Amino acid sequence: MQSFWSAWSLPRRRCEWGAFPEGIPGAVGLLTPSCTLRSEAYDHGSQTPAGRCDAATENHRGPKMPNDWADFLATTEHRRPRRILYYAGFTDDLRRRLVEHIGTDDIAGHYGFYRSAGLSLKRPEGLPPLDFSRYWHGETLPAGTTFDGHGVAMVPSGFYHFWGYVSPLRNAKSLKDIEDYPLEDVSGWGTDHLAAAVAAAHAAGKVATGWVGHMYETAWQIRGYEQFLLDTVERPAWAECLLERLFQQNLIRAAAFARAGADLINTGDDVASQKSLIFAPDTWRKLIHSRWAKVWRAIKEIRPQAKIWYHSDGNIAAIVPELVEAGLDILNPLQPECLDVDAIHTRFGKRLTFDGCIGTQSTMPWGTPADVRARVKECIAKYGRRGGLIISPTHVLEPEVPLANIDALFAACREFGSFS
Repeated sequence: MQSFWSAWSLPRRRCEWGAFPEGIPGAVGLLTPSCTLRSEAYDHGSQTPAGRCDAATENHRGPKMPNDWADFLATTEHRRPRRILYYAGFTDDLRRRLVEHIGTDDIAGHYGFYRSAGLSLKRPEGLPPLDFSRYWHGETLPAGTTFDGHGVAMVPSGFYHFWGYVSPLRNAKSLKDIEDYPLEDVSGWGTDHLAAAVAAAHAAGKVATGWVGHMYETAWQIRGYEQFLLDTVERPAWAECLLERLFQQNLIRAAAFARAGADLINTGDDVASQKSLIFAPDTWRKLIHSRWAKVWRAIKEIRPQAKIWYHSDGNIAAIVPELVEAGLDILNPLQPECLDVDAIHTRFGKRLTFDGCIGTQSTMPWGTPADVRARVKECIAKYGRRGGLIISPTHVLEPEVPLANIDALFAACREFGSFS
């Protein structure tokens, strides 16, 4: 049998994020449904839109909380909002120090993050949890190991916020092993509560957001990183089988959120490195993009005004045109270290809303507060004067980010992003 340690997949971050929910956010692309995290941006101001703007504007009149719903609608419809919306996520260590720094654990409220309310399907009462025990029989897992909702073991790695994934199907021997792997059937999960949750979010001036899930990322976590990539070439039927099963789950969630009136529907898969796509373009189109395009099409058929948000780290310049053509509304995170953000805006700025743009490999950890302020000012001037911009760091902020730079980031958002 393959040794336990050699079966590890790539290390991943244990983090807080603000745009990927149902248990996460906005990991935005990293987190699995059972992740334990605190999401400043998701609980109090992540990403989500809805409805039309007269009702949203009406709700804002009066001395209540800021109507982030109205500003989200304006932003994503490329009209000037009253303010630029912004948010961030933090690793546990940085969050602890930030709470000490500002004197409150309400980071989102302190800095003025935009507010959203997360939607999720309800698991039927009494439904027994899936049993993954046979995949771990005889294994000795390190102390602190937890399991996500797909049966993937998450092993602490000893760093600030990284873990190792151990994949339950790493030793699969046949297509039947893939077909028989237990995944939740969400078709019978509760949806009756969703419309009321959307209405409550709007009444509070919040964006109603639904997290759909990953496909490729969840697939490789279940199968193993190297194993899944090899499957796409040597055993494509195996890869197709796992992706199709995850696609069916995601389609059900997406349709439910759209029918309920969600403003923002979050999707994502990290499909690129710093230099290029992980896949050959044709492989990406056939295995991954074709399925996301079906999910997005279903959303738009049910609720045309719902905004589709997609996350992928890395250099995805080659596929942005196809994402836009498939119906994408909001692109995250637009890493300036590996993308020509100006070029993407020149070509697609009238069709896309940008979410991100503040480098977590450059400006935030290694710049000065003046550098951070200048970058925010530049982004708003270039991309946000007529809507179409949500400011956020391009990933979770990590322990090396100076607290002064965090203060500078949100002070600059308020200074340069207030239009009312």
